[in-house]
Amino acid sequence: MKSIVLVSGGMDSCVTAAIAAAEGADLAMLHSSYGQLTESRERRAFESIADHYHAERMWLDQRYLGRIGGSSLTDAAIPVSEANLTSTEIPSSYVPFRNAHFLSAAVSWAEVIGAGQIFIGAVFADSSGYPDCRPEYYEAFNELVRRGTKPTTQIKIVTPLIGLHKHEIVRKGIELKAPLNLTWSCYRNSEVACGTCDSCALRLRAFAQAGVRDPILYAITL
Repeated sequence: MKSIVLVSGGMDSCVTAAIAAAEGADLAMLHSSYGQLTESRERRAFESIADHYHAERMWLDQRYLGRIGGSSLTDAAIPVSEANLTSTEIPSSYVPFRNAHFLSAAVSWAEVIGAGQIFIGAVFADSSGYPDCRPEYYEAFNELVRRGTKPTTQIKIVTPLIGLHKHEIVRKGIELKAPLNLTWSCYRNSEVACGTCDSCALRLRAFAQAGVRDPILYAITL
């Protein structure tokens, strides 16, 4: 089955691609630039991961999300906050309703190329707590896809990581030989990861809990 994988270039999307590949899917990878601070670095990671899996690929310009703003990832006036892994607040890095934009584009492409599945590396457990990463969000989106596509279309959104903790994702990636060395997670920097943003902190903790060295470089490790 042809399957689209949303690949940001980060660890979670890379492991999701590895899972889809292990299932024997014919991979098509989709990446979006949406005005994020590390846009060019994330795209380079995406291209490297797509090359690794010899995948068909598409890059989308969704920088209008940057013009909408409301997130420290897209608005220079909002600083990227330091990580607080005990906080229950939604962090400033949340891009309002971002995943709906990505998924809508993926569904359109899936209809065109005949893909039956769309994989997305959303994580609910042990994550930043973004509201568009909740399981019920994807249940509702699958119903939207069913109602909003041609009657002959059969497309399912698949979230293989949604119930996993980050250290379990690291272990799954190692098990499947995912190219974690090619990934990029930092919200701030594009050369050496900062180590103190929310994404870096979650990633570093995951590798530490998994008992494995993170293959990328950090300026600081908490």
